[in-house]
Amino acid sequence: MTRSRIELGDVTPHNIKQLKKLNTVVFPVSYNEKFYKDVLEVGELAKLAYYNDIVVGAVCCRVDTSENSRRLYIMTLGCLFPYRRLGVGTTMLEHVLNHVEKDGNYDNIYLHVQVNNTSAIDFYKKFGFEIHETKKHYYKRIEPADAHVLQKNLRPAITNGIASPGEKNHHDKHSEKIIDKNNVDKHHNDKHA
Repeated sequence: MTRSRIELGDVTPHNIKQLKKLNTVVFPVSYNEKFYKDVLEVGELAKLAYYNDIVVGAVCCRVDTSENSRRLYIMTLGCLFPYRRLGVGTTMLEHVLNHVEKDGNYDNIYLHVQVNNTSAIDFYKKFGFEIHETKKHYYKRIEPADAHVLQKNLRPAITNGIASPGEKNHHDKHSEKIIDKNNVDKHHNDKHA
């Protein structure tokens, strides 16, 4: 398999129907007209994935500027079942990660995943996402209704040199991690002594 078979293309008013059809097939939840109207406005943050010129997947994100931080929210990232495990999802997620890295102005990337969707959870973990929290009854009409919030931190949440509420010790934790890495053996021995 060569990766050159997979290409990403813009979502436009001409192909938005393909995105709607794809989302209907791939996801157990339905998206309203506002979702599709917004998708047309986000540029590089919404892409259709083509495999040998056939639309097989799509990724749609939005910028979320709540809680004194700038975050990227992955609203949808999905691929038709027969085309899974061919690198389509990886290509889409790498596009999003590269976009965020080039921009350099995001605190984190996050998304919701149904708690029983282990393949999606494993997929995102490979890219450095971690389960941040679990929201009960997140989904309205599907079971299980609970969702994990998966998050990949890009930088400590510090605003104007002051840690934002709820993130007070984030910077300190980061420093501790670095110290821990340097003293892994010492800590390991202490625990078992």
